[in-house]
Amino acid sequence: MTRISATSEGLATDQMASYYASFARGGFGLIITEGAYTDELYSQGYFDQPGLANDAQAQSWKKVVEDVHQAGAKTIAQLMHAGAISQGNRFVTQRLAPSSIQPKGEQLSIYGGEGSYPTPGEATKEDLQNVINGFVDSAVRAKTIGFDGVEIHGANGYLLDQFLTDYTNQRRDEFGGSTANRVRFLLEVSRAVRQAVGPDFTVGIRISQGKVNDYTHKWAGNEEDAKVIFGQLGQAGLDYIHVTEHKAWQPAFPQYEGDNSGESLAVLAKKYAGLPVVANGHLEEPSKANEMLANGDADMVTIGKGALANHDWVNKIKDGAPLHPFDPDMILRPDAKIKEFEVRGTVAN
Repeated sequence: MTRISATSEGLATDQMASYYASFARGGFGLIITEGAYTDELYSQGYFDQPGLANDAQAQSWKKVVEDVHQAGAKTIAQLMHAGAISQGNRFVTQRLAPSSIQPKGEQLSIYGGEGSYPTPGEATKEDLQNVINGFVDSAVRAKTIGFDGVEIHGANGYLLDQFLTDYTNQRRDEFGGSTANRVRFLLEVSRAVRQAVGPDFTVGIRISQGKVNDYTHKWAGNEEDAKVIFGQLGQAGLDYIHVTEHKAWQPAFPQYEGDNSGESLAVLAKKYAGLPVVANGHLEEPSKANEMLANGDADMVTIGKGALANHDWVNKIKDGAPLHPFDPDMILRPDAKIKEFEVRGTVAN
């Protein structure tokens, strides 16, 4: 979850190392970082967001990785290109997208944004190669400094998801049009990263329907879209697919309000990709998380907001201790909030 607690140059800090390690001390076995931007062009999404776009940024993550490992957990670097919904980039003012279409919604005030998103420029083939290079180079840097894997951020309305989404992708080339064409760029990024890091380094991808600026979006083709998207991703050299929905256990494509009869996005990912699936979405309630695992609907679950409120969520569940409720104020600029967590002695994501 984006914390905007890096330096203005995108360097991870000692404070961030303490913050991430606190999850490991609290019982979490795997910590997936907030999205790190991947190049010094269009990828940065927020001011004070950490990056893996250059060697100095990569070296700054070493203490984070070392502290998490020392506390007994693994950690994966999430690689993110914000695309059209960038609202803070120190390198350029223009936004980049599959098509020159103004994003829906308003910028996120909790991350310093204000007003509508500007209309982005349409990516050229050279731009697309630069995007691929950024993901590849960042993945190699992550491997070099000791991360246990990388997660390609293809969800939540950021650039790769903009390619996947019908209304944000109006291209007339091989990356636009049909669902198979719109997932093509995600495949190219995934395959390029896999080739660069080799077969023994974990590479996953995060996928969603909803977006930070379009919360209720659903894929137009329903299960047929899921079949194409997950089927193609299953052949891209990935180790896992991380799906996130508002409520992970609910049907991905309900026919009417309150319809609970269909399969969840996690189930569809397992059905068509043939890969391990990580499920995310309001699973801080342990009975819901356990149910998805026990039913075989997912192979792993991740906790976001619940972990933000309870860095020691795992230990509390094991001990039968009460959980702190999530407070949206916890997402506000985290410099003070991280200190607050440290003072309280709790642990987070």
